[in-house]
Amino acid sequence: MASTASEIIAFMVSISGWVLVSSTLPTDYWKVSTIDGTVITTATYWANLWKTCVTDSTGVSNCKDFPSMLALDGYIQACRGLMIAAVSLGFFGSIFALFGMKCTKVGGSDKAKAKIACLAGIVFILSGLCSMTGCSLYANKITTEFFDPLYVEQKMGYTYNGATSVLSSRTKYHGGEDFKTTNPPKQFDKNAYV
Repeated sequence: MASTASEIIAFMVSISGWVLVSSTLPTDYWKVSTIDGTVITTATYWANLWKTCVTDSTGVSNCKDFPSMLALDGYIQACRGLMIAAVSLGFFGSIFALFGMKCTKVGGSDKAKAKIACLAGIVFILSGLCSMTGCSLYANKITTEFFDPLYVEQKMGYTYNGATSVLSSRTKYHGGEDFKTTNPPKQFDKNAYV
């Protein structure tokens, strides 16, 4: 019974991590910079994996989608790929987890279900590592540009979406660890106590 409860908890933790990573992928404020100080002109520059935008003091936004994938910086391409891979792996990990849990009726014998649950844990761990790597790569680039004294363009800061992605990556990773450590059922030997 304790194993079933730990599987359900691991499933809920992993699914919540997958939902959080899926929700941070399309959000707007991955990096933000503001120009303040004058009464007349105040602007907020922000960007995500898909577009860059400027919002003025009246609240009007002007956005520009990235025109070509090949024209993007390498870190944005890598982050996009890793985050999409994380969402895809999380989806397949949740399907495997549903088939491998002891409380479901699909998936075959208990031994086969234990193998499927272990596979789900490995897939969740890979998904968590993909999203953590993508967010860390993006954050590293932003902080490197921010603290570089020779960088002359507008300096951007890292926002809350990165922290949410990293925390949700850790959630998926730990949920995957719990699935991976699910023990297969021990075979009962009728001669064990003779």
